[in-house]
This record gives sequence, structure tokens and C-alpha cells, in this order.
Amino acid sequence: MSFVLSLAAPEVFQVYVDGGPGYSYPIDWWSLGVTAYELLRGWRPYEIHSATPIDEILNMFKVERVHYSSTWCKGMVALLKKLLTKDPESRLSSLGDVQSAPYLADMNWDAVLEKALTPGFVPNKGRLNCDPTFELEEMILESKPLHKKKKRLAKNRSKDGSKDSCSLNGHLQQCLETVRKEFIVFNREK
Repeated sequence: MSFVLSLAAPEVFQVYVDGGPGYSYPIDWWSLGVTAYELLRGWRPYEIHSATPIDEILNMFKVERVHYSSTWCKGMVALLKKLLTKDPESRLSSLGDVQSAPYLADMNWDAVLEKALTPGFVPNKGRLNCDPTFELEEMILESKPLHKKKKRLAKNRSKDGSKDSCSLNGHLQQCLETVRKEFIVFNREK
């Protein structure tokens, strides 16, 4: 599996284990619920890591309940519960569903969709805005850590300024320029 395990909905793991009908858009809304929960609480609703076995994850979904802080307003808890519903058929699974949530009734959705709202927080571009220990954990648990070393060595070679790296760098720049010119931006909002 190549996705962020901690954000994946229960049905993704179920399909991986025993096949089945597959999954659809509700998995994205589950991920939004996990992300919102983590932003509010400081940790995810389920303790899932890259090394957690899938059968253990499925058992976690069956046995464990999500704990919501008593300091959160009831509307936010209701919204999170609808996003983190284990049954995809009962989960909020469209923008319309989210827009009709009572907690978001006062939201100016036109301004949101037009990106006209001022964000409450803008990260500083001049400094690191994440905790690198999470990436370090992933690298430590990496099953093939040597491929990272190959990338690092290639990067260092390109910094040396050797003829091979210069010609490779020039070719790479040409390829990137071609992609930039020919890339079609898909804006699903228009």
C-alpha cells in the first residue's frame, strides 16, 4: 500500500484484506475528518503508524471509539462524528453534505469557493513549519533505506559541477521547461 496509513478510511484496509466492492469519495471525507481531529486535538483519532499491521488497524476500527474533547462545542463534535463514521454509506461524502452541517451554517461558502477569505494563519516561508521527527521516523522504518542514499549521492554529484552532471542538469532543465509549457492546469472549481 502506498498512501498515508493514518489518514486511510476503514474500507480501504478492508478492500486490501479481502477484496470487495472497493471504495469511493467517502474515503477523502474520512481523511478530512482525521485531519480536522488532529488539528483540534494535537493527535489523530487512531494510533496508526506505517509499521502497524493491517489486521491490527482493522481491529482498532472495530474495538476502539474516538474520544472527543469535552471542551469542543457540540456542533464541531457532531461534524467530526459524521466525517469519522466507519460506514461509508452514512458518512458525509460531498461538499453539499458538509455545507449543510449545522456547525457550518454561518459559513460564507461563496467566499470560501472564491478563495476570498483571509486565512487565520499564514506560515513563515523563511523557516521550517513542520516537525521533522515524523519524516525521520518514516526514514528509520523505511524498508529500503539505500535508495534514499542513491538520491543523496546523485544530488551531491550534481553539486560538484562535473561535466556529466552539468549536461544532465541541462537536459533535466529542458525537460522541466517542456513540462511547464505543455502542462494543462486542471481547475475542478471552474
